[in-house]
Amino acid sequence: MRIASFNINNVNKRLANLLSWLEAERPDVVCLQELKCAQDAFPIEAIKGAGYGAVWRGQSSWNGVAILALGAEPVLTRRRLPGDLADDQARYIEAAVNGVLVASLYLPNGNPQPGPKFAYKLAWFDRLIAHAGELAQAGVPTVLAGDYNVVPTEADIYPGHREQTNALLQPEVRAAYQRLLEDGWTDALRTLQPEGPLWTFWSYLRHRWPNDKGMRLDHFLLSPALTPRLVGGGVGREVRGEAGASDHAPVWIELESVARRRPSTREASPLYGNSEARARRRSRGAKPARR
Repeated sequence: MRIASFNINNVNKRLANLLSWLEAERPDVVCLQELKCAQDAFPIEAIKGAGYGAVWRGQSSWNGVAILALGAEPVLTRRRLPGDLADDQARYIEAAVNGVLVASLYLPNGNPQPGPKFAYKLAWFDRLIAHAGELAQAGVPTVLAGDYNVVPTEADIYPGHREQTNALLQPEVRAAYQRLLEDGWTDALRTLQPEGPLWTFWSYLRHRWPNDKGMRLDHFLLSPALTPRLVGGGVGREVRGEAGASDHAPVWIELESVARRRPSTREASPLYGNSEARARRRSRGAKPARR
């Protein structure tokens, strides 16, 4: 079972990019963030035409999250993160797919900090931690996937950066992420590759992509019940280099259908890209991304 997460950064503007990627990769489940479209503007017919059922929560011009399932309809369980009925931002959706509970989340950015946006980010994180704790305690096999807007450690951002005041790197945010790990959730991609760059985001500004000055913002956290099934994962880095691309690359993990020994990091690598997908792209004349 392959589960992917992709901050598409405007699903209608980048629909051609999304459909091309779906055709090449065919993940079983896809979590999307930053749809940036109203509920009734989500391109459901195009998604169905690609072979996917979907549940989504849109928001005009901002936010928006979705879950797609290949050849199936996700069973919607939540359309919002519990804990604050007044919060109407479209940042969380949850559905059951093939025996796994999957959440697509888009955690608040929090800039500028300090200020109300940063306070909202921390409050949202507290709500996520509380809900995740209930899921883990219940033994539900769960994937919390998406754009966390958190750079967990200094190893997750390009060397020599000047982002010390960025909300994504603040000690309170990193501590909140660490609380999830201490509660038993597994950072899937870092488990597979304990060291080295795992960038998933390159800003459009200041030549960040051509200079490979990236950050790791997109994460999969696995509940204790699901962690033993992790057998692989990666970053679709080449997608970031395509024309009209999102500033995020898609990320993915592979789960065995039954619990078994997790392979070593060497067995599960390489994490950047998918060689079969790259070969298919080359056969259609696409150029491989810069590495």
